[in-house]
Order: sequence, then C-alpha cells, then structure tokens
Amino acid sequence: MGRRSGSKGASTAEAVQAAARRLIAARGFAAVSMREIAAEVGVQAGTIYLYIPDKQTLLHALMREHMCALLEAWEAESALGAGEGASDALERFVRFHVGYHISRPEEVFIAYMELRNLSETNFAEIEGLRGCYEAALRAILERGMAEGCFRLPDLRLTTRAIIAMLTGVTTWYRAGGRLSAVEVADHYADLVRRMTHAATP
Repeated sequence: MGRRSGSKGASTAEAVQAAARRLIAARGFAAVSMREIAAEVGVQAGTIYLYIPDKQTLLHALMREHMCALLEAWEAESALGAGEGASDALERFVRFHVGYHISRPEEVFIAYMELRNLSETNFAEIEGLRGCYEAALRAILERGMAEGCFRLPDLRLTTRAIIAMLTGVTTWYRAGGRLSAVEVADHYADLVRRMTHAATP
C-alpha cells in the first residue's frame, strides 16, 4: 500500500483538492466521484483515500479553506482602514469583496451552491464562518447608522442583500469583458452607496 511522505504527500493532497475544486465547480458535487478525482490527479482510485477519506470530508475541506482564507484576507484589509468612517469602511468592504470573489469563481460557486450537500455538523461550521463574515459587514452598517450617514429600515436584510448582490458578480464577470474588475467595483460601490443612503461625498 502506498503512503504519504514529506512534501510529495503534501503536494498530492493539494492536487486532490485542486482537482476536486475544478470538477465540482464544473459539474456539481453529486455528479463527481472519487474515482474521477483520482483520475484527474493521476493516481489510482484507491490511493486517493490516503489523502481524503470521503467526498463529504473533501467538500467540507474546500468550503472551510475558502471561508477561512476570506476571513483572514478581510481582517488584513480592514486593518488598513483602521480609524476610517463608516462610509469609507463600507466602500472598502465592497471593493474587497468584489475583487476577492471574481478572482476565485470556482471556490465561490462551491461555497455557496453546494451547502445543501454538507452534513448537518459540517453545515453548522460553514454557516458559522459565513456568519462571521456577514457580521463584519453588519458592524460597518451599524456604525454608519450610529454616525448618521446610513438609513436602513432593516439592518439584517440589507446586510444579506448587499452580500448576495456582490457575490453574484462571479456568475457573469469574465476577464477581458466590457468592464474591468476595477470598473465593476466602482459600479457596485455606487450601488451600495445608494442602497444605504450614504451621504454623497
């Protein structure tokens, strides 16, 4: 029986995740088998189980990696704007979210469209991570209301509406299209400004 060892094992494990990400994003979780993932990596079907025990564990790992990386990246980005007002913080969030997500369409598709295929325990963990990210935006909106620059009749609904709208960019944006990534972010920043009734600078 083969076994993992050193950097070779680590690189194969990464290759398994990358292959699974590509296949699941293209065809959906239910349509992809472990055997197909193994073939994509170039290992025997039985060998893949040395790196991941089953599809459920693999799906959870892909989603958890995406959400943890997103939260870490936002933490670093928000630190750059420490001390700025809510309006500027909201624009920073919008531009960060759009830029981060359009460069990772496969990860975003899986993280949002395959939630239904998680086990109850795994779903709860991923939902918790999603809740942490949502809370970051909600805190900005709450601060804006306190500062008097946002007028929001329903804070939670507005938070979810903004995230849904921003994330939707991955379904249609293509590099080299009519609008650049920066121009798309500009438009979304303006839309969110209008949604929140932020004072025009």
